[in-house]
Amino acid sequence: MRPGEIRVDRLDRSFRVYPQPVRTLKELIVTGGRVKATLVEALEDVSFHVQPGEAVGLIGRNGSGKTTLLRVLAGIIKPSNGRVDVGGRVASLLELGAGFQPEFTGRENVYLSGSIYGLKRAYIREQLDEIVAFAELERFIDLPVRTYSSGMYMRLGFAIASHLAADVLLLDEVFAVGDEAFQRKCIDRIMRYKREGRTIAFVSHSGAALERMCDRALLLRNGHVEYDGETSEAIRRYQELLAGEEAPAERAAGLEEWGTGEARISGVRIEGAEGEPRDHFVSGEPLILRLEVDAVGEVADPRLTLEFRDAGGALLGTTAKELDGLGAIRFALPQLPLVDGRVQIAVDLTGADKARYHRIERAAEFAVAPDGESRGWFRLDGEWTLEESPRAVEAETG
Repeated sequence: MRPGEIRVDRLDRSFRVYPQPVRTLKELIVTGGRVKATLVEALEDVSFHVQPGEAVGLIGRNGSGKTTLLRVLAGIIKPSNGRVDVGGRVASLLELGAGFQPEFTGRENVYLSGSIYGLKRAYIREQLDEIVAFAELERFIDLPVRTYSSGMYMRLGFAIASHLAADVLLLDEVFAVGDEAFQRKCIDRIMRYKREGRTIAFVSHSGAALERMCDRALLLRNGHVEYDGETSEAIRRYQELLAGEEAPAERAAGLEEWGTGEARISGVRIEGAEGEPRDHFVSGEPLILRLEVDAVGEVADPRLTLEFRDAGGALLGTTAKELDGLGAIRFALPQLPLVDGRVQIAVDLTGADKARYHRIERAAEFAVAPDGESRGWFRLDGEWTLEESPRAVEAETG
């Protein structure tokens, strides 16, 4: 096979799951070895072919078999049936800190991971400074990784996997952990990896990340390949699977959009009073939110809801409007009632029957700075009045 080529033919992978593990010899004798296992089919009859240099996204609901498929491609587990061939060296980041030795320093774990990939120590030494700089761990690289935070684990793991000389890079939810700046750095690194003509298999619930990085996408459903083709169509079908749920479990893994697609929010823009794009405001300034809402056909009584949340996801307030028609929608706040912090806006488009046409978790974001001595989240612009107390009136008339 050519380096970077992936060929999967009629792949099956099943697991035997026992309701209760047998832990002692006594339990084994009492049960007589009669504990029945349940056969779980994680993957069934999966076939696809990836050309060298192609970027393929894997998308689907939790439990659809995405991570199992990556583990088979990485050689961590073997197929139950079928054949899997991967050409060249494979680098993978499937779990946070997988393969790290907690008592080893970050530097020692770089050498350990490189040796697992079959690289010579001299090559790892050449790449070491770039790996450490990418992970932003210069101050901590000689500390045991058990002292690292989850974000530091992720940065080091991704830096190692993406800087080694591999023909195939396997990534599983690498953007679920880490701040926004690191996520942008990850995307830039993957795009560079792609431009170098290497193969990428990428699992994510983020439609934006998949569309940016992947030439095509596979939609997995209950262990089967339901769709293999254009990334945008795979994302649309995936969002349809989630349309009826208020809060899908996949949100924790980076899911940001879902809905039936009958109507969509195609554009969101934050402006200042003069119509200029803005993402920073001073408390009390006007804020204008412009949205574009489109529909494939006729939709019943569309309702648009805006949710304002803080950086941690806590709800600050909502506003909603029954739309008389679709197209350009304008929402204006004459005076921004917030004092300080970063604010995310979620947009929800639903129908009269509670059908969710389209929801975007982080449709827009802006920052607010205080304009004076106010503190906290909200401006309290009440009126102050000095009134005469009843006692003062009695003293004057007594």
